[in-house]
Amino acid sequence: MNPSDTLVHPDLTVQRRRWRILAILCLSIFLVVVDNLIINVAIPTLARELGATTSGLQWIVDSYALVFAGLLLACGGLGDRFGRLRVMQIGMLLFGVFSAWAAFSDSTGELITARGLMGVGAALVFPGTLAIVIDVFRDPTERAKAIGVWSAVSGAAVAFGPVSGGFLLEHFWWGSVFLVNIPIVLVALFLQWRFVPESRDPNAKRLDAPGFLLSIIFVSLLVYTIIEGPHRGWSSAPSVLGFVGALAFGVTFVMRERSTEHPLLNVKVFRDMRVTAATSSIFIAFFSLFGFTFLITQYFQFVRGYDPFESGLHTLPFAVGAGVTAPIAARLALKYGPRRVIPVGLLFMGISQIWAGTFQVDSAYFGPIVASMVLMASGLALVTSPASESVMGTLPREMAGVGSAINDTGREVGGTLGVAIIGSIFATTYGPRIVELLTPLQLPDAAVSAAEESVGAAFAVAEQVGDPAVTGLIREVASSSFLDGFQAACTTVGVVAIIGAALAARFLPSRHVV
Repeated sequence: MNPSDTLVHPDLTVQRRRWRILAILCLSIFLVVVDNLIINVAIPTLARELGATTSGLQWIVDSYALVFAGLLLACGGLGDRFGRLRVMQIGMLLFGVFSAWAAFSDSTGELITARGLMGVGAALVFPGTLAIVIDVFRDPTERAKAIGVWSAVSGAAVAFGPVSGGFLLEHFWWGSVFLVNIPIVLVALFLQWRFVPESRDPNAKRLDAPGFLLSIIFVSLLVYTIIEGPHRGWSSAPSVLGFVGALAFGVTFVMRERSTEHPLLNVKVFRDMRVTAATSSIFIAFFSLFGFTFLITQYFQFVRGYDPFESGLHTLPFAVGAGVTAPIAARLALKYGPRRVIPVGLLFMGISQIWAGTFQVDSAYFGPIVASMVLMASGLALVTSPASESVMGTLPREMAGVGSAINDTGREVGGTLGVAIIGSIFATTYGPRIVELLTPLQLPDAAVSAAEESVGAAFAVAEQVGDPAVTGLIREVASSSFLDGFQAACTTVGVVAIIGAALAARFLPSRHVV
């Protein structure tokens, strides 16, 4: 931080209201994070109602996260230049409008489009919340506590999304999971206008349009190639060209940012290992989290037979683990330094993922399932709060918007790739396995092809068979194939998280430098 920074905000009204302002910003962040995950509990419903394939379901989830991630850096820069509150309020308005469109979509393609446009609004909202927190809380100790609360709310939203989504799906049609956003948006807009102060970077430069476009193309092409890989073949020409193109655009983006006078992302900040290692840790944590949540709601509904609301309720231990650990994590990082806290969090997440990979149809809920979710949530909290503080505490306050965008981009790109890669690992394992198991049943080719596309379609095929014995057998085959894919995906993510823990322990600084 700049040595000249005072420990209190110069506007005494803002200083007195700082905790109230934090609460309002947390409401805004809560809405954005909930909508990133509320869709997961609706995946089985959407598979039935819209006939979405596994690839289509991945895109329904990832269209939001992909646009969100691709625009975060640019939107952080817009907030720094034109005012963080102003940009955040425009984002909230767009978020509400496109939520209404998503609610009344009648096809997979239309819902994917609406979700992507919701991601535009979310990208305008998200960087401003953390940037304003940094501007309002000038004292480093209070700032760490505020970021801890901010992280705790984000963690609690991870579980609240499936619970609220499940409740709405049980009592209303699936579009209600989007329509519920509108009253919350209106309340948040009023509270922001009434209490949240405006802030900006007085030295902000013009927007780096080429860098902006290159970043979007790079992330979009990478995610698209990963999602479509299982269906086109990993060694097929489109897949190979997609990965080569993504690499080329990624390298071009870095070269552009290094050479331009006013970069969208000042890649030189990554010379500081506090920023690089902390951002990488956030990336890995959300890669693990989003990949897991994409599959666990399907496990609860298809394999365990829970309805959407029950499925949501069964994710509540995650909220408890995150809510309890996040404030503690901030204090632990201040006392012991990020190197002793963040690697433990990633290790917890890795162990919990590998543990989840052992789940069976009859695994005890109040046993390995609850324990693994609490361990994962605690690990996430031990990563996000200290890592966010590491990123934000390194950069000067006038770069708070860009710093927030770096932090948030790590979250969203990690989450987006988590859904894409974990979904693809699942599909690569699940598809061939269910075809192998269904072949002896001599079902029509169309039925086998449908079952190969998604576990939801496999259960639909089971319902259409007239023979109860065959119906039960198809259900067993679908559950067994799902678990094979689920276990392969969870084990892979667990290994990635453990490797991330080792890297964080190696490269993170032992203490904060304030």
